[in-house]
Amino acid sequence: MRRLGYALVGMALVGFAAYLLISAPQVRQSQDIASVQGDATRGQVVFTAAGCASCHMAPDAKGDAQLVLTGGQAFPSAFGTFIAPNISPDPVAGIGKWSLDQFSHAVRDGVSATGEHLFPALPYGAYQHMTGQDLADLWAYIGTLPPSATPSKPHEVGFPFNIRRNVGIWKRLFLNRNWVLTNAPTPDLERGRYLVEALAHCGECHTPRNMLGGLDTARWLGGAPNPSGQGTIPNITPGALKWSEDEIVEYLTTGTTPDFDTVGGHMAHVVDNMAKLPESDRKAIATYLKSVPAVVPP
Repeated sequence: MRRLGYALVGMALVGFAAYLLISAPQVRQSQDIASVQGDATRGQVVFTAAGCASCHMAPDAKGDAQLVLTGGQAFPSAFGTFIAPNISPDPVAGIGKWSLDQFSHAVRDGVSATGEHLFPALPYGAYQHMTGQDLADLWAYIGTLPPSATPSKPHEVGFPFNIRRNVGIWKRLFLNRNWVLTNAPTPDLERGRYLVEALAHCGECHTPRNMLGGLDTARWLGGAPNPSGQGTIPNITPGALKWSEDEIVEYLTTGTTPDFDTVGGHMAHVVDNMAKLPESDRKAIATYLKSVPAVVPP
């Protein structure tokens, strides 16, 4: 029995060591930002396309106050409620003391400046595709925004989902470095893929998830339950979304559907962001949405 006990303890220690190894935070090499010069003007476009203010402004902020990235908005999910943090240039409450490398690791790898896993409420599964130039431009633009000394609020996530090392296992299971639409033969389609799959992270809301929160990419953009528990987010693949490319562009410009309905909810922020992009970007998104495989409703 004593030998059996020793064996069980040994197996437990080996298992725990394996868990620590597999779940350890990992960051990519950042050679693509080592020699680039960030440009705040270009960064404003990246900031807008990525919807940074939509999540990180204070709740109910209006006008110029939306550019104060105080955080505080609550995002409910099946795993708890995530609270957007302060990402303003404030050196204490925000990210003003971060380096570009640390910003890259957070945005593209989901690893904080202190080396901990970030919860995937930050859509780094999409942002991992962001180019080094866009990342440096975004960092330059955020540095021009007003600082906020408001401390970030803690997430409201219970055990076991609050164990950040478990996020390392989740990343290994569900983060895929590949594009969903593997073939983008034209510049217009390639730009649309970059906007939808990376910057605008459309799949984070419009794609269903499995029981552990991983995206079901076999049903990419095929619609999903609203994380708030109220209603559903629509299927926007061909067939389900019957709008023409011009109608998609009109919707992303004015928020008006072909049936003369108007956008509402969080999508109103998305449309507000899309309307500020060049028209060519909205057309590229429409081209992409007409090129993805159709998802038949279950």
